[in-house]
Amino acid sequence: METKEFKAESKRLLDLMINSIYTHREIFLRELISNASDAIDKLYYRSLTDGNTGLSRDDFSIRLAVDKENRIFTIQDNGCGMSQEELENNLGTIARSGSLQFKQENETKEDVDIIGQFGVGFYSAFMVASCVTVESKQFGSDTAYRWESHGADGYVIEPCQKEEHGTTITLKIKENTEDDNYDEFLDPHRISAIVKKYSDYIRYPIKMDMPASRLKEGCPEDKPEYEQYLQNETLNSMVPIWKKMKSEVTDEDYNEFYKEKFFDYENPARIIHSSTEGSATYQALMFIPARAPFNYYSRDYEKGLQLYASGVLIMEKCADLLPDCFSFVKGLVDSQDLSLNISREMLQHDRQLKLIAGRLEKKIHSELLSMLQNEREKYEAFYKNFGLQLKYGVYGDYGAKKDLLSDLLLFYSSSEKKLVTLSEYVGRMKESQKYIYYACGDTVEKIDRLPQTELVRDNGYEILYLTEDVDEFALKMLLEFEKKEFRSVSDSDLGLEDEKEKEQAKQKNEENKDLLSCMKDALKDKVKDVRLSSRLKSHPVCLSSQGALSLEMEKVLNTMPGDNKVKAERVLEINASHPVFASMQKLFESDQEKIKTYADLLYTQALLIEGMPIEDPVKFSNAICDLMAEK
Repeated sequence: METKEFKAESKRLLDLMINSIYTHREIFLRELISNASDAIDKLYYRSLTDGNTGLSRDDFSIRLAVDKENRIFTIQDNGCGMSQEELENNLGTIARSGSLQFKQENETKEDVDIIGQFGVGFYSAFMVASCVTVESKQFGSDTAYRWESHGADGYVIEPCQKEEHGTTITLKIKENTEDDNYDEFLDPHRISAIVKKYSDYIRYPIKMDMPASRLKEGCPEDKPEYEQYLQNETLNSMVPIWKKMKSEVTDEDYNEFYKEKFFDYENPARIIHSSTEGSATYQALMFIPARAPFNYYSRDYEKGLQLYASGVLIMEKCADLLPDCFSFVKGLVDSQDLSLNISREMLQHDRQLKLIAGRLEKKIHSELLSMLQNEREKYEAFYKNFGLQLKYGVYGDYGAKKDLLSDLLLFYSSSEKKLVTLSEYVGRMKESQKYIYYACGDTVEKIDRLPQTELVRDNGYEILYLTEDVDEFALKMLLEFEKKEFRSVSDSDLGLEDEKEKEQAKQKNEENKDLLSCMKDALKDKVKDVRLSSRLKSHPVCLSSQGALSLEMEKVLNTMPGDNKVKAERVLEINASHPVFASMQKLFESDQEKIKTYADLLYTQALLIEGMPIEDPVKFSNAICDLMAEK
């Protein structure tokens, strides 16, 4: 029989199939099984429409066989089969797809769900095989044909003997090389694992056949039933849990699926099972873990949902389906509407994908909000693990997700002594209160002792305590919540003084301007200003800031790698009612040099209160000792 050449630059294209398009050789089995499933689908569809095939769904299967000694791997289906012309058209011209043509001819009819649409998956077999033989007999035909090829040099088509309709593909597996191990595709256990990974939810049973003479070495020869077991072992589950009715699946079923599929030892905190039809048709099964993985807040963590196309695994982790703020979600999406490129390993960023991602985002948000409103204890446990990620989500991407996430945030409340939402805070605000007040620090206990909180608390106003580095950045990005602006207790203007009080404060600063100026000169560029404080009650001193950069933001930014350090515009505030200031007023009249020492001591004290580093601990210690030694 004369060897025919491939058409349409097929030599170059076939080389591309083998060496470039597919990144994992194991993909060949996924492609061949999908093609076999498509062939059965076509015949099954015909049985539904014509009603004259004499076949039911239970009659169909896909069978795999391994002959390790002769390096032969076989995949067989009892689907529609191919005529000589179809073999020529579908296999002789790379990138021509019989499945795609079938789908186009039947696109107005329901229940047509064909996986292989691009006509190139078959050629992935050449990644592992030196020779590929296809024997096919079309349903209803008396003649079978064999297509055979050793690669880009061409192919042969000739009649052959085949009793049953369908297609048998025989691969002559390549010999091992120094860099490549092809023996893995002759190992039944490895084949079973590949089927489980990619084709577990193919709707027809995939069975493994292995002759007794080829049983794995060491199998007990006195158990003849073992051969029968191997010949009838179904490798795939067929019906995925996400395609079952919710009423058919128990919580235990979901939990076991989650732990097995996503390698967790705990049940998930939340199960999200949804099915959507319309402009974007898909099924999703997602889980919110009970705790963060050990590497979650590291660069090693990889987000993404598993992506299936009609039950066939396409991507292990599709990052485009999850926004970063919900990267903790595990699960999968199954859709028959996505546009895939010819390798099925990458998704084109099309409208369908964006639609699905948008709907998943809303669904996850609504589930979290429902947990917050109806299962507060469970939500707070979730927030302990992933609240930091939500706050990063508010701050990241220039606040693109801030409206989505603002109602999910929790902060510790000075008055409630527990975590509260922003909505709960605003709902308790007094009529006279202008701002949502917050204070920053390492711990709740340290914030509670900050001098800056005194005035706000004395006015009976609630304060949100921010204890994580990202907290203030997130609130700065939010700007406001329910038309209430956020205001730090360290801000220069707390909005708590009326015009009369402001005028009195201005007058008192004017009366002591020489003393304050002397202190500012002593501190040089360490502070932007020194002024008398209206916020301090019992404490002698504190630091506040002017401008957009707060003291807490300065601390956080300066802990990051890099040489570019930042500095907030610091203001040293002195309590005019404290005995220390009265002593300084008297001292200013007799010893202005000592005022400079006092200024430095008070400034260093304020730094310590803020938890900020001091420049010269030895100098600070010696100055205190000198004062203590004075008579």
